[in-house]
This record gives sequence, structure tokens and C-alpha cells, in this order.
Amino acid sequence: MTVAINVICVDRPGLLRDIAGVVAKKGGNIAYTQQFILERGINIGKSSIYMEIDGPTEGVVEELKQIKDIFEITIHHPFEKIYGARVIIIGGGAQVAQAAVGAVNEADRHNLRGERISVDTIPLVGEAAIADAVSAVSRLHRASILVLAGALMGGRITEEVKKLKAEGIPVIALKMAGSVPKHADLVVTDPIQAGTFAVMHVACTAVFDINRLKGQEF
Repeated sequence: MTVAINVICVDRPGLLRDIAGVVAKKGGNIAYTQQFILERGINIGKSSIYMEIDGPTEGVVEELKQIKDIFEITIHHPFEKIYGARVIIIGGGAQVAQAAVGAVNEADRHNLRGERISVDTIPLVGEAAIADAVSAVSRLHRASILVLAGALMGGRITEEVKKLKAEGIPVIALKMAGSVPKHADLVVTDPIQAGTFAVMHVACTAVFDINRLKGQEF
């Protein structure tokens, strides 16, 4: 069982170590963590530390409350149960918007049946910006598939696509100029259909599997 906790605390060296030490002492394993400084609200300037913990968590909250500089501890469902698998869409504004339409509409059908699939998009211009974004996908928590929506992609973007596929994240590309389509798992002409295919691949309630169609164009 995975339990998520969020800690509001002072931003100081060693506090993350102290929290992790308590979790380990109680037999829990930190499966995911993120930390950032709050920039608004009643806790502005304080640190927010979020952790998803596998294994025993009994007594963790009580012991954490004894640590100096911790103000608040709350328990939540993990992100997987709230936002679920993430479909990432990167590329030109018009194409990204249309791919997002397909993805959101398809995700809605599956989420109504109890799944959790979220859609993240970012319209970008330029090889360097897009390549950096593709490279970052493998570091995104719960990222399950990437859609590249644009008119021309190649060069360093293609190299990052190769690395991403090696990390086990499939890539759908629109039919476009450049070398990216040659290395994508699936090439789709219609951006709406590309977004739809992406969600169908990650959905547990769908029978579509991109691995059975690798290298094909639609």
C-alpha cells in the first residue's frame, strides 16, 4: 500500500534527511518525493515536502511532529490515484491544441469508467526548446507516452526521441518533415487521432496497444 504525506516546514539544510530518517526507521520506503518553496498563501516562504511511501507508515506522522521546524503534516492519496498516467504533448501551438482535443476527449471516456489519465501539453518553438522538453519527459513522474505534434522536427530532437524510447516511453509523431517520424513508434496524420491513440495506449479499459503497430502510419 502506498500512502502520500505532505509536510510544511522551514526551508533548512538537513530537514529532508531528518524526515527520510523517520520513514526508514518505521520500515517505510520512499517511492517518490518532491520539494519546493511555497510562493503564495499563508505558508509563503516555507518548504513543501511531498512523499509517497511504500510499506509500513504507522507512527510516522506522530514522530515527524516531534521534529523541530515542521508546522503541518497531511495525508493524501498518491498522485497515481488522483491524476494517474500522464500523456505528454509537445510541439507547435496549433498541432498541440488539436492533439490535446483528441487526448482530453478520449481520457474523459476512460476516466468516467474509473481510470485516471491526465494530459499535459506545452507549445514550443525551436529545435533546442523542443529537444530539452523531450529530454525532460523521462524525468516526469508517471509520464507514460509522448506525442510530438509539429510540422518539422529532427536533429537533436530525434536524438532525444531515441533516448526516450530506450527508457521505455513510446512516442507518437504527427506526419511531418524531418527525421523524427522515422524513429517514432507510430506516425499519425490527424493530430486529434494522435491524441486519441496516445490515451488508448495507456488506458487499462482500452484494447489498443501501440507495440502491435510499431512503424506504421495512419
